[in-house]
Amino acid sequence: MSSPASSPSNRLLQETSPYLLQHAHNPVDWYPWGPEALARAVEEQKPILVSIGYAACHWCHVMERESFENPRIAALMNEYFICVKVDREERPDVDQVYIEALQAMGLAGGWPLNVFLTSAAKPFYGGTYFSPGNWTQLLTSIGQAYQNADREQLDASAEQFARALQVSFLEKHHVPVAAQGVTDEDFKLLVYNLAEKFDREQGGLNRAPKFPMPSIWRFLLRTQQLSGSHAVREQVLLTLRHMAWGGIYDQVSGGFARYSVDEAWLAPHFEKMLYDNGQLVSLYAEAYQATGEELFREVVYATVAFIERELMSPEGGFYSALDADSEGEEGRYYVFTKEELVAALGDEEPLASAYYQCTAAGNWEHGRNILHRHLSDTDFARAHELAPGVVAELVQSWQQKLRAYRERRPRPALDDKVLTGWNALMLQGMLDAYRAFAEPTFLALALRNAEFIQANLRNGPALWRSYKEGRATVPGFLEDYALTIQAYISLYEATFVEAWLHEAEVLTTYALDNFFDPTEEQFFYTDAASEPLIARRKELFDNVIPSSNAVMAHNLHRLGLLLAQPRYTELAAAMLRRVQTLVVQEPQHLAHWASLYASFLRPTAEIAIVGPEAQAFRQELCRHYLPNVVLAGSTEPSSLPLLQNRTAIKEQTTVYVCFNSTCQLPVHSVAEALKQL
Repeated sequence: MSSPASSPSNRLLQETSPYLLQHAHNPVDWYPWGPEALARAVEEQKPILVSIGYAACHWCHVMERESFENPRIAALMNEYFICVKVDREERPDVDQVYIEALQAMGLAGGWPLNVFLTSAAKPFYGGTYFSPGNWTQLLTSIGQAYQNADREQLDASAEQFARALQVSFLEKHHVPVAAQGVTDEDFKLLVYNLAEKFDREQGGLNRAPKFPMPSIWRFLLRTQQLSGSHAVREQVLLTLRHMAWGGIYDQVSGGFARYSVDEAWLAPHFEKMLYDNGQLVSLYAEAYQATGEELFREVVYATVAFIERELMSPEGGFYSALDADSEGEEGRYYVFTKEELVAALGDEEPLASAYYQCTAAGNWEHGRNILHRHLSDTDFARAHELAPGVVAELVQSWQQKLRAYRERRPRPALDDKVLTGWNALMLQGMLDAYRAFAEPTFLALALRNAEFIQANLRNGPALWRSYKEGRATVPGFLEDYALTIQAYISLYEATFVEAWLHEAEVLTTYALDNFFDPTEEQFFYTDAASEPLIARRKELFDNVIPSSNAVMAHNLHRLGLLLAQPRYTELAAAMLRRVQTLVVQEPQHLAHWASLYASFLRPTAEIAIVGPEAQAFRQELCRHYLPNVVLAGSTEPSSLPLLQNRTAIKEQTTVYVCFNSTCQLPVHSVAEALKQL
């Protein structure tokens, strides 16, 4: 990446995004996305080149080094185009429109994403990474074509793509509203359709590269609880064990990389993203509740420690990502040669290398090793004639020594912007970990983060998207609202502090007023007051983050029960019916909707805990895996609907378990309440 000494600065120097700042000294005359660039394109009648990426993206760095830092190539870009750089994490709305445009052209999406637009910001061609030679050729041919008679043809093509983007997915594919609500028969078909995609040897789905996709495995945990299916349970356990043993998981410091390039979870794409780790903490915490497996507890504790140590700001916000690259190489910070392992571990190296599957020749590139496992600690102890407890002690010692050795290396770059939705995912992860383990540190981290969001990312009843160096920018997207509402509901359930439930309701009201489209019973991704793009899109499908509409439907279901607001629960059911046909057919792309489907198959339990030991009862109850439950409680009288007319009988802490607003007999122990569930 360019440095101030090597080239003059461009307009990106005024931005806060680390990704944009990485390009601030390119010889390309970059603009940030905004009215200035679009107005200049209209004035000069030049096409626009939009280049989209993110700070931790390996191939974005490669294309920058090869092309954007090359004065000759930069001169071509500046001559023919108005060049615009976009941080996809800061502006997911822009990214969403142009990645869909690329797909409409029949091209595969990914990052870096390079899209050519008319001066009216309508796309006519694009692609991802281009080598310097191909990029030069493409710039020249498009630039000259736009200046000549071919422009009319390009404009006509762009108009066609723009019209296609303005049609919603549901309308375009004539998706019918489900004729009936959820059924056990359709749910079995849904699970069968998902099971067809399983990799039954390495876990995950049967494809490479492999992304963790926590929404799928959290759905299947719910499915297993509903159905008691041994096959579903085994697939979830297989997947979670192999991810935790694989190179995708940092065996030294905890935390997960974004994805694995192979089927065996060995070789990661080494960047560590906040959004993955927040969801994976939730997944492994729930898996521990459901199974009690020690490996899952270890993963949660190590990942939370990694987040606190490396991705938490002094103010309490969570940073976005750690780069894949260091010292100009992908993964260099994380891998070890045999000699480096000997230097770090001394006489213990042979046993540690056996544990982590390391060899003298290396198991990856350039004689280097990615640390990974293929045995449980119990099986490793048996194979090496060790006492089971000894292995855990050895591993802890090896991790400390390897971390100390690794920390002497140049570190990967930190993307230190704070994004609201991603912080809410990590906040939810902390709360799910607290629920599973009753670890006070997890709740303290969660509260600190929630207070940071309130202090720095609220804009009255609304939300900002991004925060850096004391400055909040970009109005929030539906993702930010949905995930923050979700976390605030969970924060109420973890503390019984009603202010968090009130904040969730305020944000929900704002989202309904500013994002909701009653014609399709779904939410737009953008605020009605935000900058208009060539199309206003809705997010229905899960990506690496769950569908924002699916998260909002879950929120409305939970809030409707907690606040006795039937209109919320009815809207959640209507939203599911609108996509229900797709959920049954393509559950691998709509797993978060599938979880809502599972919640509707049986009545959601409404649990009220009242009395002097309400907090202790809550803590004991929450150690159990109870996915289809809403929880309210208080040590004092409360006006909250679920707590009204519910008293501590004979001044003893009392639990009321209700379904469809009909309650079982009140009980005075968690054990009795669990029997009623």
